Amino acid sequence: MSEVKPFTVATQQCTAIWHMGALMQFRATSADTGNQFWLAEQTSNQGYASPLHVHSKEDETFHVLDGEVSIEIDGVMHNAGPGTTVFAPRGLPHSYKVESVVARWLVLGTPGGFDGWFFDTGKPAERLAVPEFDPADFPDFGEVIASVQRYGGQVLGPPRG
Repeated sequence: MSEVKPFTVATQQCTAIWHMGALMQFRATSADTGNQFWLAEQTSNQGYASPLHVHSKEDETFHVLDGEVSIEIDGVMHNAGPGTTVFAPRGLPHSYKVESVVARWLVLGTPGGFDGWFFDTGKPAERLAVPEFDPADFPDFGEVIASVQRYGGQVLGPPRG
Protein backbone atom coordinates (compact mmCIF):
# COMPACT_ATOMS: atom_id res chain seq x y z
CA MET A 1 0.00 0.00 0.00
CA SER A 2 1.35 3.41 -0.91
CA GLU A 3 1.80 6.10 1.70
CA VAL A 4 -1.23 8.36 2.09
CA LYS A 5 -0.32 12.01 1.75
CA PRO A 6 -2.14 15.12 2.97
CA PHE A 7 -4.15 16.90 0.29
CA THR A 8 -6.40 19.88 -0.28
CA VAL A 9 -9.21 19.94 -2.84
CA ALA A 10 -10.99 23.16 -3.85
CA THR A 11 -14.37 23.05 -5.59
CA GLN A 12 -12.77 23.69 -8.96
CA GLN A 13 -10.36 20.77 -8.44
CA CYS A 14 -12.75 18.06 -7.29
CA THR A 15 -13.84 15.22 -9.53
CA ALA A 16 -17.42 16.01 -10.53
CA ILE A 17 -19.80 13.51 -12.10
CA TRP A 18 -23.44 13.37 -13.08
CA HIS A 19 -24.97 10.28 -11.57
CA MET A 20 -28.54 9.31 -12.44
CA GLY A 21 -29.83 12.87 -12.13
CA ALA A 22 -27.51 14.11 -9.36
CA LEU A 23 -24.38 16.24 -9.33
CA MET A 24 -21.69 14.57 -7.23
CA GLN A 25 -18.49 16.42 -6.41
CA PHE A 26 -15.91 14.10 -4.87
CA ARG A 27 -13.92 15.97 -2.22
CA ALA A 28 -11.92 12.81 -1.44
CA THR A 29 -11.81 9.47 -3.21
CA SER A 30 -10.76 6.08 -1.94
CA ALA A 31 -7.60 6.45 -4.01
CA ASP A 32 -6.83 9.75 -2.26
CA THR A 33 -7.21 8.27 1.23
CA GLY A 34 -5.59 4.85 0.92
CA ASN A 35 -9.12 3.36 0.85
CA GLN A 36 -9.91 4.72 4.33
CA PHE A 37 -12.94 6.73 3.14
CA TRP A 38 -14.52 8.73 0.33
CA LEU A 39 -16.39 12.02 0.65
CA ALA A 40 -18.78 13.51 -1.90
CA GLU A 41 -21.01 16.57 -1.99
CA GLN A 42 -24.28 15.66 -3.70
CA THR A 43 -26.81 18.10 -5.13
CA SER A 44 -30.20 16.83 -6.33
CA ASN A 45 -33.61 18.20 -7.19
CA GLN A 46 -36.89 17.45 -5.43
CA GLY A 47 -38.03 13.86 -5.80
CA TYR A 48 -34.54 12.44 -6.37
CA ALA A 49 -34.37 9.17 -4.42
CA SER A 50 -32.18 6.15 -3.99
CA PRO A 51 -33.65 2.66 -4.05
CA LEU A 52 -33.83 0.81 -0.76
CA HIS A 53 -30.44 -0.85 -0.47
CA VAL A 54 -27.90 -2.25 1.97
CA HIS A 55 -24.10 -2.18 2.13
CA SER A 56 -22.10 -5.13 3.47
CA LYS A 57 -18.69 -3.44 3.52
CA GLU A 58 -19.15 0.20 4.52
CA ASP A 59 -21.04 2.66 6.68
CA GLU A 60 -22.51 5.84 5.23
CA THR A 61 -22.87 9.19 6.93
CA PHE A 62 -25.06 11.94 5.47
CA HIS A 63 -24.71 15.61 6.47
CA VAL A 64 -27.28 18.00 4.99
CA LEU A 65 -25.90 21.39 3.97
CA ASP A 66 -29.00 22.89 2.30
CA GLY A 67 -32.57 21.70 1.81
CA GLU A 68 -34.47 18.77 3.24
CA VAL A 69 -33.74 15.06 2.78
CA SER A 70 -35.73 12.17 4.25
CA ILE A 71 -33.52 9.19 5.04
CA GLU A 72 -35.03 5.84 5.97
CA ILE A 73 -32.76 3.48 7.88
CA ASP A 74 -33.99 0.05 8.93
CA GLY A 75 -37.62 1.17 8.71
CA VAL A 76 -37.16 4.40 10.70
CA MET A 77 -37.57 7.74 8.90
CA HIS A 78 -35.09 10.52 9.68
CA ASN A 79 -36.06 13.99 8.41
CA ALA A 80 -32.83 15.88 7.85
CA GLY A 81 -32.55 19.62 7.30
CA PRO A 82 -29.53 21.93 7.17
CA GLY A 83 -26.92 20.98 9.76
CA THR A 84 -28.37 17.50 10.38
CA THR A 85 -26.11 14.44 10.32
CA VAL A 86 -27.54 10.93 9.86
CA PHE A 87 -25.46 7.75 10.24
CA ALA A 88 -26.38 4.58 8.34
CA PRO A 89 -24.35 1.60 9.63
CA ARG A 90 -23.48 -1.18 7.22
CA GLY A 91 -25.93 -4.06 7.15
CA LEU A 92 -29.04 -1.88 7.63
CA PRO A 93 -31.39 -1.23 4.69
CA HIS A 94 -31.64 2.47 3.82
CA SER A 95 -32.85 4.90 1.19
CA TYR A 96 -33.20 8.65 0.88
CA LYS A 97 -35.35 11.19 -0.94
CA VAL A 98 -35.00 14.92 -1.59
CA GLU A 99 -38.06 16.66 -0.13
CA SER A 100 -37.16 20.32 -0.82
CA VAL A 101 -36.92 21.98 -4.26
CA VAL A 102 -33.17 21.25 -4.17
CA ALA A 103 -30.91 19.72 -1.54
CA ARG A 104 -27.16 19.60 -1.07
CA TRP A 105 -25.48 17.19 1.33
CA LEU A 106 -22.22 15.42 2.08
CA VAL A 107 -21.96 11.64 1.86
CA LEU A 108 -19.09 9.92 3.67
CA GLY A 109 -18.37 6.25 2.98
CA THR A 110 -16.12 4.34 5.38
CA PRO A 111 -14.03 2.45 4.56
CA GLY A 112 -13.45 3.45 0.94
CA GLY A 113 -14.29 1.47 -2.13
CA PHE A 114 -17.94 2.12 -2.94
CA ASP A 115 -17.14 5.42 -4.67
CA GLY A 116 -15.98 3.24 -7.57
CA TRP A 117 -19.62 2.36 -8.17
CA PHE A 118 -20.48 6.03 -8.76
CA PHE A 119 -17.57 6.42 -11.17
CA ASP A 120 -18.52 3.20 -13.00
CA THR A 121 -22.18 4.20 -13.42
CA GLY A 122 -21.92 8.00 -13.76
CA LYS A 123 -20.34 10.30 -16.31
CA PRO A 124 -18.11 13.38 -16.05
CA ALA A 125 -20.14 16.49 -15.23
CA GLU A 126 -20.15 19.04 -18.03
CA ARG A 127 -20.69 21.82 -15.46
CA LEU A 128 -21.18 22.11 -11.69
CA ALA A 129 -24.97 21.95 -11.82
CA VAL A 130 -27.63 19.26 -11.48
CA PRO A 131 -28.02 17.77 -14.96
CA GLU A 132 -31.14 18.27 -17.02
CA PHE A 133 -33.35 15.18 -17.01
CA ASP A 134 -32.30 12.76 -19.73
CA PRO A 135 -33.75 9.23 -19.75
CA ALA A 136 -30.50 8.03 -21.39
CA ASP A 137 -28.67 8.85 -18.13
CA PHE A 138 -30.63 6.15 -16.29
CA PRO A 139 -29.28 2.66 -16.92
CA ASP A 140 -31.39 -0.45 -16.95
CA PHE A 141 -32.45 -1.24 -13.38
CA GLY A 142 -31.11 -4.79 -13.74
CA GLU A 143 -27.70 -3.34 -14.57
CA VAL A 144 -27.88 -1.09 -11.50
CA ILE A 145 -28.67 -4.09 -9.27
CA ALA A 146 -25.77 -6.11 -10.74
CA SER A 147 -23.31 -3.22 -10.47
CA VAL A 148 -24.21 -2.57 -6.80
CA GLN A 149 -23.68 -6.27 -6.05
CA ARG A 150 -20.16 -6.08 -7.51
CA TYR A 151 -19.37 -3.55 -4.75
CA GLY A 152 -20.84 -5.67 -1.94
CA GLY A 153 -24.24 -3.97 -1.85
CA GLN A 154 -27.74 -5.20 -2.53
CA VAL A 155 -30.73 -3.32 -3.94
CA LEU A 156 -33.84 -4.37 -2.01
CA GLY A 157 -36.53 -2.35 -3.75
CA PRO A 158 -37.76 1.10 -4.69
CA PRO A 159 -37.52 4.09 -2.33
CA ARG A 160 -40.16 4.03 0.40
CA GLY A 161 -40.03 7.69 1.42
